[in-house]
Amino acid sequence: MLHTFVALVQDKPGVLTRVASLFRRLNINIVSLTVGESERPDTSRMTIVCEAPETAAHRIRASLYKLEITVDVDEVGRSEAVIRELCLIKIAAGPNEPNGLHSRSQIFELSNVFRARVVDLAPESIMLEMTGSSSKIEGLLQVLRESNYTILEVSRTGRMAMRRGHHTSRVLEALGTANGKPNNKPSTPEIIPNEFEDIHQEEE
Repeated sequence: MLHTFVALVQDKPGVLTRVASLFRRLNINIVSLTVGESERPDTSRMTIVCEAPETAAHRIRASLYKLEITVDVDEVGRSEAVIRELCLIKIAAGPNEPNGLHSRSQIFELSNVFRARVVDLAPESIMLEMTGSSSKIEGLLQVLRESNYTILEVSRTGRMAMRRGHHTSRVLEALGTANGKPNNKPSTPEIIPNEFEDIHQEEE
């Protein structure tokens, strides 16, 4: 089954290599991995999607905590998080295609159905941008293939995930309010407990 982990890691050189090496040692395949800035300074946010048995989730989370560059790890599921993926699709739509220039109007109609957006129009191609679930993106790609369109390029970001729910105290502090009231107190860094803090070395 697929597991989705959101990990906050220190923004240092070699972090991505260390995380990838960890999954290699665990013999677990990474389906997608996205990295970017987070709400915390000097901290990056990783969304890691991997394929592993259901019972392996705790082991993966514990192994990530063993890395000293790890600040926090959370496993999220579809029912408790908003999960999205960005995809760019370049489709051949020139006069030499089977439907000729009429293929462009048909692609425009498909993009409206799937709520995709045309971001580039060239003499020989059209580029679509689509944000949504993986299944929705796969659905558009399948329809394009079954309609005999030539897909020239596909670029996908992989999953990005964020838990549903109320703002955390950290967000409220950043907004300058707490419980709906202005907060004039200076913010202090939040210390996140590490349930595996007694483990100091990486898993061999």
